[in-house]
Amino acid sequence: VDHQKADWVSIHERICQLLIPIRTSLPCLLSEKERKHGMEQLVKRQKYIIELAYSAAQEFVLDGKHKEAMPAALHALRFSTEVYGSNSVQLVPAYLLLAEASTGVGRLPEASKYLSQAQWIVLRTPDCSVAVQYKLHRSLGLFSAAEGNFEQALYHLANDIYLASSTFGLKSIETSGGYFHMANVFFRQNKMDIANSLYAEVTDIWHAFLMKSVQAQEQILKSQPETSPFTEDKEVSEDRMTEARQAEAIRVLNAVLDIREQAPKRQPGETARVLHALAMLYYLITDLSKAREVGMKAFDLVKQLPRQESLEAIGHLLNLIHSKPS
Repeated sequence: VDHQKADWVSIHERICQLLIPIRTSLPCLLSEKERKHGMEQLVKRQKYIIELAYSAAQEFVLDGKHKEAMPAALHALRFSTEVYGSNSVQLVPAYLLLAEASTGVGRLPEASKYLSQAQWIVLRTPDCSVAVQYKLHRSLGLFSAAEGNFEQALYHLANDIYLASSTFGLKSIETSGGYFHMANVFFRQNKMDIANSLYAEVTDIWHAFLMKSVQAQEQILKSQPETSPFTEDKEVSEDRMTEARQAEAIRVLNAVLDIREQAPKRQPGETARVLHALAMLYYLITDLSKAREVGMKAFDLVKQLPRQESLEAIGHLLNLIHSKPS
């Protein structure tokens, strides 16, 4: 019963009706053309469920809800196996999610098995994409850190950063994840100078990304001054971040903020930068009360600094927050 409830909460409620046509056998008396069309429709439905289940599991993992992620990730793996076969590189993302979720709930032997499966598939796929390889190294790094093997964790996270930056760029959101996890390892080793420099890099990457996103949204709103608020939201939503990226941003930036605020040696400039990034994030996801609260904290902090370069940008953001319809 507990497993059924967990499955329902994780993914089953979303895909219950979608499973009915998949589990219904094709009639025997069909022409070859009809049977071929039926199989194409079946694969199409299975791929849709894979995407849905994977996205749900990813969101749970990014929210820190590792237990809830497990059933959704297992559905993604099962249907991926049915569609692509048991040795396909298409299975690797589901294995990595299962490994991260298992690590999160403390089931390290299970996580090790999932990682071994993913690693074996990548090793026997010569043309495996860099996007898959950097995610594998990140998962191996997180697993090593959970085991307390920090040197091995740093080795894998260094590979993660190298591969991600070679494909997406040094200042990309994809690369920032490696910096963040590496900073956490140095933090746990009490190597605060290195950790702080990496946390600053993570903050800068998200700050630049969110600044561009706010500017893009502002341009869209300016170009349609006579549009109703409801239409504006519809238009702007096309330029918003994915839910998984929103969850990642909230988790990462709040974690960095906690570290900045609890550090024995305060760095008000860095703290203000994280607060500014968070205010932009909450504005973009239309959590205006939080955006206002965090934005005001950033504004008040910057006013106390000798150099107040970001004061104008934060003030402009606060004006945008106040002018946006609730």
